[in-house]
Amino acid sequence: MSVNTVRGRGAAGGRPRGEGQWALGHREPLNPNERSKKDDNPLNVRARIENIYAHGGFDSIDPADLRGRFRWFGLYTQRRPGIDGGRTAVLEPEELDDRYFMLRIRSDGGQLSLAQLRTIASISQRFGRDTADVTDRQNIQLHWIEIENVPTIWSELEAVGLSTTEACGDTPRVILGSPIAGVAESEMLDPTEAITEINRRFVGDPELSNLPRKFKTSISWLADTPYEANDVSFVGVIHPEHGPGFDLWVGGGLSTNPMLAQRLGAWVPLHEVPDVWHGVVKVFRDYGYRRLRSRARLKFLVADWGAQQFRQILENEYLGRRLIDGPAPELPEKPIDHVGVHKQWDGKYFVGAAPIAGRSSGTQLTGVADLAERYGSDRVRLTPYQKILILDIDESHTESLVRDLQEIGLEPRPSTWRRSTMACTGIEFCKLAIVETKARAAELVEHLEKKVAELDADISIHLNGCPNACARTQVADIGLKGMLVRDDTGEMVEGFQIHLGGGLGMAQGQSAGFGRKLRGLKTTAADLPAYVERVANHYLAGRESGESFARWVLRAPEEQLR
Repeated sequence: MSVNTVRGRGAAGGRPRGEGQWALGHREPLNPNERSKKDDNPLNVRARIENIYAHGGFDSIDPADLRGRFRWFGLYTQRRPGIDGGRTAVLEPEELDDRYFMLRIRSDGGQLSLAQLRTIASISQRFGRDTADVTDRQNIQLHWIEIENVPTIWSELEAVGLSTTEACGDTPRVILGSPIAGVAESEMLDPTEAITEINRRFVGDPELSNLPRKFKTSISWLADTPYEANDVSFVGVIHPEHGPGFDLWVGGGLSTNPMLAQRLGAWVPLHEVPDVWHGVVKVFRDYGYRRLRSRARLKFLVADWGAQQFRQILENEYLGRRLIDGPAPELPEKPIDHVGVHKQWDGKYFVGAAPIAGRSSGTQLTGVADLAERYGSDRVRLTPYQKILILDIDESHTESLVRDLQEIGLEPRPSTWRRSTMACTGIEFCKLAIVETKARAAELVEHLEKKVAELDADISIHLNGCPNACARTQVADIGLKGMLVRDDTGEMVEGFQIHLGGGLGMAQGQSAGFGRKLRGLKTTAADLPAYVERVANHYLAGRESGESFARWVLRAPEEQLR
């Protein structure tokens, strides 16, 4: 099938309808986002922030910059306090905007030096009311940032090698990588150099700053990142003839139309990863659908083309050569969990600790830096599951570090509930959210630790404040999508739609899927702890030996899931 025959639906008289694909000649701006990007490359907004807005204050900001181009430098306006979830989709953007910003800081691969961590902590304390959330994209997000302070923040971040460039927007966003890259006992290739090279060559490149939508990447030897949920992923694999390299996947993404990435069946050596990554991004840039924002992610193009045609276009039009066929990666016997005390390949240890649903603070991050300096080296890592790792610990110091982390509110030996619960930003700060998430997650963990403390299996819980699945709700054992529901009195209150038994292929015997969604399965936020307690107890009572929650859900009677 040729590229030109792929998009042929919906046009009058049988003529193909343009989907805004540049490679097919459809370059006209087709929605407000495309018009805004055509009017001015969003990377140009930095100069206006530094030279105009930081001096004139919030009221001097052009609305097109405020709600669009600012994202290219990691800036989103926060939600104005006091606006309930029922008005999220009703109010105009200017009615939802607060005069403060959320700021996302890139930390590709989740890697931070002590100087970088201390700088983020200091910025949080001085400019962000001591807020700091560890996200499931392996970076840190601050809140309460004022536009007047942004140039100073940038200067301080860049002085230690950090940036907010393309932390958001229709760009290649922060790259996921194994948080134990370079120290894992089972790692055969450390892809850090490829991640570094991509950043050096391509982040901030005007040629890649106008993609149809956001573009998410994972590059890891280990299967310890959610590689099936990214636009492009490179997963470690051993080729029988060529040795260690990476298996190439494309087209993953969640949100309202979740899709899992597809293998292209191609083996990529480490030194070719940046160029192949660049080719995939350009395919998306040129062939991605720009007419409708709701269909502009790479996953829709891959779904229409299929893996074979995507690979063909990538090879013929962008790489100019064939990729080497390769085998699928071998998954570990069980999912890789970085929480707790673990040995490194060099005989030292790393210690992973869990904040509750990623909620931290500048004060706590300063404490982490102090402990890393006392016990470790210069390396701290963030995970795609909202956890914090300190590397390079002598075995004799691990227990002391565990105790000291507990004293600053980070738990290296958490309950299953604390280890496996994630939450997005929620209504506290996010303008898209309908319900509160971070506080609900903390309440839920506290309740379950008391009521189902004897749990000896992993049950992941992901809370999301809206349908956008920033917390990867569809691939959790218990995925909770925020919405308004009626309580027993008929009043509309905060609640969640429930997905059960989702997951990714992170270990042998696991099959990726979006789980079971029962008709009408919802709960109010107030009833959520009791609901999860009830389902967990049904699982413990009815499971077979060694049966995971996800497998039990597939066969459980419906009444035990309600």
